[in-house]
Amino acid sequence: VGNCPFCSDVVNKSFLSKEGVFAIYSLYPVTEGHSLVIPVSHVETMRDLASHEMQTTMQLANDVMNRLSEEDDTITGFNVGWNVGRSAGQTVMHCHLHVIPRRDGDVADPTGGIRNVIPGKGNYL
Repeated sequence: VGNCPFCSDVVNKSFLSKEGVFAIYSLYPVTEGHSLVIPVSHVETMRDLASHEMQTTMQLANDVMNRLSEEDDTITGFNVGWNVGRSAGQTVMHCHLHVIPRRDGDVADPTGGIRNVIPGKGNYL
């Protein structure tokens, strides 16, 4: 749709796909293996997905984690998440799910995980 980067030929760069959803490696990775799981249908956020698209997206995200873990034994965890809306950091207005591999020691203190998107809110213990 228009100039959407996920509606272009990016689907041809996918490394996994399933029933109208595909996975690509991020062009701007946070860590090695950072992937995006993208429904083919052009909707803005996960709130706009049909239930079967949501289910397939989550299944493919699990397949991505399994594949990455099989290929790289240094992966010890994942952050998986959506940016829903501009105020949450969404910059491409086509629904996509981030799958970010994590490794022991990649940050000094991973406590709080995604809570760290707001400075000072990660360590709540």
